Amino acid sequence: MRFLSWILLMFTTLPALAADFTFEDIDGGRISLTNLRGKAVLIVNTASRCGFTSQYAGLQQLYETYKNNGLEVVAVPSGDFRQELKNEDMVKQFCEINYDLTIPMTTINHVKGPNAHPFYKWVKEEYDFSPSWNFNKILLDKEGRMVASFGSTVRPTGWRITRKVEALLN
Repeated sequence: MRFLSWILLMFTTLPALAADFTFEDIDGGRISLTNLRGKAVLIVNTASRCGFTSQYAGLQQLYETYKNNGLEVVAVPSGDFRQELKNEDMVKQFCEINYDLTIPMTTINHVKGPNAHPFYKWVKEEYDFSPSWNFNKILLDKEGRMVASFGSTVRPTGWRITRKVEALLN
């Protein structure tokens, strides 16, 4: 009986779905993945001073193209690769001025290592994925399961992502 209790404890220590996580919103609120259940969600760790920062434009375009069909895009600024601005106000201003972003954005978070946000710890534990650089992308299905990950070089509006997004939305 103790063994069964131990097994149950192991499976209840980590959330089973991404929907169980919440991020602090850069505007002061909260982004609850529970509220996004029923939508496909692309979560991207971002940085303002990276060679891939221009992908913000593609993320916004992807969002505008598919938002009415059930896609949500969430930007997660991170300084883990030492290319993010010093604080959330600077990040928000940078993104508004340069990219006119309307996609939800979190506060600055760790995305790898022992201080990673619980969502990223879960992705590492459940799917053995950890961002290797800025603008790594994680695609969740409508139930909150990770269905794909994409590296920095994969453009947000490229066929590898849009093909998967369209399959989830249909």
